[in-house]
Amino acid sequence: MPELKARDVGPSGIEIAYERFGAPDAPPVLLVMGAGAQMINWPEGFCRALVDRGLQVIRFDTRDSGRSTHFPDAPVPDFAAALAGDLSTASYTLSDMAADTVGLLDALGLSDAHLVGSSMGGMIAQMVAIEHPDRVRSLTSMMSTTGEPGVGEADFSVFAELGGPPEDRDSFVDWQVRALKLAASPGFEFDEAAAAERAGRVFDRGYDALGMQRQGLAVVATGDRTERLRALRVPTLVLHGACDILCDAGGGHATAAAVPGAELVVLDGMGHSLPRELWPELATRIAALVHRTEADRTAG
Repeated sequence: MPELKARDVGPSGIEIAYERFGAPDAPPVLLVMGAGAQMINWPEGFCRALVDRGLQVIRFDTRDSGRSTHFPDAPVPDFAAALAGDLSTASYTLSDMAADTVGLLDALGLSDAHLVGSSMGGMIAQMVAIEHPDRVRSLTSMMSTTGEPGVGEADFSVFAELGGPPEDRDSFVDWQVRALKLAASPGFEFDEAAAAERAGRVFDRGYDALGMQRQGLAVVATGDRTERLRALRVPTLVLHGACDILCDAGGGHATAAAVPGAELVVLDGMGHSLPRELWPELATRIAALVHRTEADRTAG
C-alpha cells in the first residue's frame, strides 16, 4: 500500500506518516508501535492476517520516529534526573502522543477505531482510552504494562554489551539484528534475514536514537496509569509473551487486573517480538474482539 502523510495533526500540528490496508468499510484497527520503532515494525504479513479476518488496518509512525515529525531541538533526555523527580528534559508525555493518535483519526475522518498497541504503543493506546474514551471501540494492549513501579520491568543487562546504535548503515543493521535477537521469542525461530531487511528500511526511513530516548522519557513523565485504567469501560484484550525480557509478563497481568473485564492471554515461547508462527493466533484473537465489539455495538 502507498505510504501517505497526514499534516497538521492534533494539538501539536505535527505530520504523521501512515499506511492503510483492507476495505475502507471494514472495522478500522489502528496499530500503535513501541518506543524507537516505526510502523514497518508491524510486519506487513501480520497486517494482511488482520485484513484476511475482515478488518481495515492502519499503521503509522509515532512522533519522533520514521517519517513523522521529529523534535531535534528538544532537550537531551536526562533519565537520572527524571527518575529523581526532575522532568525538565521531558519534551512531551504519553498524553501528547495519545492526542497525536486521536488527531490522526480526525485526519482520516474516523470518529473512533479499535486500538492495538505494542509495548510503549500499548501505553499510548491505554492513554487514548483513558483520556479520549469516545474514540476507542476496543483496546488490545500487547507486551505492555501499567506504569506501576516494579511491574513489567525490563532486564537491560542482556543488552549491556551492545553499546549504542552505530551511525553507518551496515553497522546499524548488524547492531539492530543483534538487539532484536536478544529480545526475540525463544520458542520460535528468529528470522534473521527478515530482521536485517527491516533494519535496513528502519535506517533508511529515519532512525532517531534521541527520538527513542524522548519517547522513553515520555513514559517516565506519565507515571502510573493503574487507577485511571480501573475506570475504563471498553472491551479489552491483553496479550503478552511468557518469555518477554523487555516488559516481563507481570506487566500484562497488571494491565488485565486493572481494566475491568479485560481478557488476558499469555503466550508460551513468545518474547518481545511478533514471531511469524504466532501471526494467525494473534490476528484471530484481535479480530474476535473487534467483531464481538462490532456485534454488540450493532445490537445496542
